[in-house]
Parts: sequence; structure tokens; C-alpha cells
Amino acid sequence: MRTSRAVFLAWGLLIVLLVVVEIAEITHLFTVPVESVLGDPLAFVLALVFTTVVAVVGAIFIGIYISARILAPEGFTPFEEEMLRMRADLQEVKRLVEAGRADDSRDPPPKERAP
Repeated sequence: MRTSRAVFLAWGLLIVLLVVVEIAEITHLFTVPVESVLGDPLAFVLALVFTTVVAVVGAIFIGIYISARILAPEGFTPFEEEMLRMRADLQEVKRLVEAGRADDSRDPPPKERAP
């Protein structure tokens, strides 16, 4: 399955945006004063809850992706292999029956002998 260019572009933009935000934090382009946490504990709790919810949702999606990759079958199951063998056998029988019908239709019917 190929991923479209739009998906690559969206992920690329997200990564670039996150790198820019990280560089801005490291260079102190913007800072959040520690006093704001002490001054508004409700905002701090809401930020923690939001971060936790986003982390849990992300972990669930990553878990679903990894488990789908691990559990994805690489080939046919034994049941499917048996069904494919049975299909091949039935096709062979069908071919033989049709060949027999063709032979019967070419031969004239046997004449009855008088006693």
C-alpha cells in the first residue's frame, strides 16, 4: 500500500512545526513564567489533563498500528491453502468431465446387434 503525497506533506509540515517550536523554546524566544503555574492552578491542571489525554490517544493509535503490523498474515492460512487445493482439484475434474463429454459426442452411438 502506497502512502499519498498529501500524507507525506502533512506529516512533514507537522514535524517541521514541532522542530520550530522546540528551537523557539531552547532559544527562549518565548517563555512561560513559573509564577503563572502558581497563580492559576486550574490552568495547570487543565494542561496536565489535556496532555495526558493526548498521550493516551496517541499511545492507543501506536498500539493499534504495531499490533496490526505484527498480526497481519504474511501468506495464506492453512484453511485458505486447502480451499485453493480443492479449487484446483475441482477445476481438474471439470476439465476431465468436459473432455469426456466432447469424446462421447464425437463417437457415434453403438449399433444394436440383432440376435
